[in-house]
Amino acid sequence: MEGDCLSCMKYLMFVFNFFIFLGGTCLLGVGIWIIVDPTGFREIVATNPLLFTGAYIMLAMGVMLFLLGFLGCCGAIRENKCLLLFFFVFILLIFLAELSAAILAFIFRENLTREFFTKELKKHYQGNNESDVFSSTWNSVMITFGCCGVNGPEDFETAPRFLLLHSHNEVPEACCRRELQSRDGAIISKEECLQGKDMYQNQQGCYTVILNSFETYVYLAGALAIGVLAIEVYSSVNFCILSTKVTKREYAKGKGCV
Repeated sequence: MEGDCLSCMKYLMFVFNFFIFLGGTCLLGVGIWIIVDPTGFREIVATNPLLFTGAYIMLAMGVMLFLLGFLGCCGAIRENKCLLLFFFVFILLIFLAELSAAILAFIFRENLTREFFTKELKKHYQGNNESDVFSSTWNSVMITFGCCGVNGPEDFETAPRFLLLHSHNEVPEACCRRELQSRDGAIISKEECLQGKDMYQNQQGCYTVILNSFETYVYLAGALAIGVLAIEVYSSVNFCILSTKVTKREYAKGKGCV
């Protein structure tokens, strides 16, 4: 009976750790994409050191979950006490990292607000200066999402660097409506747009557009985080039970950490 229970727990632990392994692989892929992304998303994250650090934290978490799942699967199948011990240490480290990330996210939550991005845009944006990474990235965002500024075209009325470089324009070209929302798309009426004609400008701010676009994914990420936490707790309980049974069996056979 005890052998059947041990076998059942062993395979349950293998299944749960396989899901952790898959989750780590996904996080690893997303982290790598953010860091090497050729479309410029990396640059808008890089303007805020906290967000840029967050991308590397995501990458590190992906690696740790990847290793955690691997160690858990191998330790469960082989019933190896040392692998199970490493598995528990990894779970503890990941839990502490998640706790630290949650505390940092709460403390620096104002860095993700509409006001923060508005201030940064007005301070650094230079219009059509493609040699400036910050400006070219914002141009890509506004063209791709069909939006203008953080709140709308009015953001550029009080953007000193933009006004200094483009004193005759009400908004940058990236705010103009296009036949196709891409860099290759022709601007419908460039002159009227730059002169401030509303019907030729994208009136909605990028903050609202992007927030709406990613709202579903934010809830999905939250649900995934809760799921991962539940799996970690369950795996920790399984570790304690399985490790105890394996230790008793190895002690009876006179074996060590093999």
